[in-house]
Amino acid sequence: MDIAFHIGANCTDEERLLKSLLKNSKALNEQGIVAPLPNKYRRLLRETMHACVSAPPKPDTRDILLDAILEENEGRRVVLSNPDFLCVPNRIFENGQFYSTAIEKVSILRQLFPEDRIQFFFAIRNPATFIPAVYSASKQTDLLKFMNGRDPETLRWADVIERMHSVAADVDITVWCNEDTPLLWAQLIREISGVDPMTRISGGFDLLQEVMTLDGMKRFLAYIRAHPPQTEARKRRIISTFLDKFAKEDAIYDEFELEGWDQNLVDRITQHYEADVAKIKSMPGIRFLDI
Repeated sequence: MDIAFHIGANCTDEERLLKSLLKNSKALNEQGIVAPLPNKYRRLLRETMHACVSAPPKPDTRDILLDAILEENEGRRVVLSNPDFLCVPNRIFENGQFYSTAIEKVSILRQLFPEDRIQFFFAIRNPATFIPAVYSASKQTDLLKFMNGRDPETLRWADVIERMHSVAADVDITVWCNEDTPLLWAQLIREISGVDPMTRISGGFDLLQEVMTLDGMKRFLAYIRAHPPQTEARKRRIISTFLDKFAKEDAIYDEFELEGWDQNLVDRITQHYEADVAKIKSMPGIRFLDI
């Protein structure tokens, strides 16, 4: 069986992907693709993975899990989404490390489904906006304690991805920038679901509606109907053009205020992020969705 795990990162999705998959559940089910409700698997997987920290999974654990998750559904592919797969926000900087739990969690998932074809889908985000977002989600009130002394300029997503790949070299890992998600949305739904490329999907522009003005969306949809793009690349260019003219500024630009942070620090963090992205794009064994 194919098992696609949408594993985060934290504060990059807000459950939008899961909602889009559920919106298309009828079309997916017709192709043997199952996107279960989160209450069918999140707690179950979390508890099972926790138990596997102290003891390896039993031989029948995989079948028991899939029977519970799929129930009566027959499928060739299952899609499981959880932004906290690697850890909850409070643990992102545990012991001063960046996602120190990544190796353990990925290794356990590989052990739980040893004979299945596993895929990981992972969105990254500029630490200049990622840190304030996860700090807010953590409900903590002391940034230094939250980061456990970690310097924000030293965060590298490439390190996290390398660690995941090191314990699951046979797992396909797909990465993209959260900042590009509005341009990639329809493609992401298709990639993660594994649906046939010719299948008509609903909600391909759902995320775009959140970041584009109403007038801009009306013009964009009219243009798409009059000039249907023949490729994903062409569609992304059209979306980019309309966003340049009709984007909601408050939806495109994240604004956070953190004590001790100034624009110079934000600019430096962003420069490090851009270099980090360039490194990830060149990493062997990693598939990067570019715009």
